[in-house]
This record gives sequence, structure tokens and C-alpha cells, in this order.
Amino acid sequence: MGKIVFFEDKNFQGRSYECSSDCPDLHSYFSRCNSIRVESGCWVLYERPNYAGYQYILTPGEYPDHQQWMGFNDSIKSCRSIKNVYGNSWKIRLYEKQDFGGQMAEWSEDCPSVREAFKFCELHSCVVLDGAWAFYEQPNYHGRQYFLERGEYRSYTDWGAISPSVGSFRRITEF
Repeated sequence: MGKIVFFEDKNFQGRSYECSSDCPDLHSYFSRCNSIRVESGCWVLYERPNYAGYQYILTPGEYPDHQQWMGFNDSIKSCRSIKNVYGNSWKIRLYEKQDFGGQMAEWSEDCPSVREAFKFCELHSCVVLDGAWAFYEQPNYHGRQYFLERGEYRSYTDWGAISPSVGSFRRITEF
């Protein structure tokens, strides 16, 4: 698994909680989260309990305030350890239309701009063949984040998005 430490206040101050496994409801351990230390593993954090709401993908390191992990606020209510971050194999198939329709592109590297890399600028479905991936609403890894692990995503709603706008994506690795 891994190890992550949540702190109620900025700069690793205030009440803290250490976590080393998936947790669907963190509200009893802390009321707000303003800094995080990821000691090992990669994690996806959620704004609401039961793995819902905004998603934030964190790799090992220190995050002294919620803006460092592109947080919209200080609400972290659930977390999951990300598997499939070790090794050297990442592969994803991207489709311009729902249910794997339209143009298809297979990719195995980070992509800072979907618009520049593909002829289509919306992604409606995809298949993650290897590894774990992060989609971002905007180019250069900014905006809302979406975690995708191995499996089929017939529609952008399957990865939690409200629109098919994907500006960039990258492989999730611990290193």
C-alpha cells in the first residue's frame, strides 16, 4: 500500500491523521485538511465521502497547503491508494465518441495537450490497458483531475467528468 499523513492546518500543523489503506470516510479523523505529506505510494483523494466529488492525485512529497495539490478547498473526506504505478508499462486507448466509437488513438506517454496531439479535442471514451492515468480538464496538467485505472470507460461520466473536455493526461508513477 503506502502511507499518507493529513494535517488540519497549513505547513503540517494541527491535528494529524496517518493512513495506510483505503478509507471511504475520513470525517471522524479530521474536520478540514490544509496540508499533506505523502510518505509512500500514490493516492487519489476525494472531496466527499465514499470516493465522490473532486479528485486529487498525489505522488510522494510534501504539500504544505491545499493549493499545492490543486485543491479547490480544504475538504478531503475519502482516499484510495493507487495500484499499478510500478513497472514500465502504460497504455491507453482514447476514443473520440462514446462506446469506443469514432477515431481511436493508442498512447503510452504523458500528453500535455490533447488538442495538439490528436485531431479530436474531446474524449468520450477510453480503455486503460496498462498502468494508472490522470486526466486533466485543461492543458499542461491543470484543472479538475480524474483518476483512471485499468478497465473500460464507455463514457466520460464513467471517470467522473461532467463534460468530455480533456486538456491533458499523464501516467501516474511513484517516481
